[in-house]
Amino acid sequence: MIDHGIAFPNFRLHVVPAVVALASPTWQREVWLDRDQFEDLDHVVHVLFDDFCDAHEPARFLAGSLRTAEEVELMSCLGAAYGAVQDAVGASSPDEAFLDDPGWPAVVAAAARLAQVMLSNDYRALAALHEAGHSWPPGAGRMAEEGEAAGGAVEAV
Repeated sequence: MIDHGIAFPNFRLHVVPAVVALASPTWQREVWLDRDQFEDLDHVVHVLFDDFCDAHEPARFLAGSLRTAEEVELMSCLGAAYGAVQDAVGASSPDEAFLDDPGWPAVVAAAARLAQVMLSNDYRALAALHEAGHSWPPGAGRMAEEGEAAGGAVEAV
């Protein structure tokens, strides 16, 4: 697996939660069907198909908001699964019609696999940054080194 990095980290900050939302039927019913909540299926669809990615043709987002070819492939699978449900129920149908469609579990499964891969890739990239000496919050590594130099015990976080 080659991690191509991400040129648009702010895009990814929208894409990952949208994928996670599609992977969670409980979230979908508790949030999307509650008219008092901001997020609904339309919001998620705009994030994944219009604003920060194109789940129908995600290849051009490699190294943009998607890190690996596997993420591109899985996003394409998610786009296809969602497209099949949208074709079955109609694009303007209410969220509940999507959630009740027999094809919806395939959308959830595709999103769950993609979410697992995206989060694993992000954690791997974060660990690589940490190993390269980048720490958060800024100065945290320096404080740990100063504590060790003074003979104090330092707890790993």
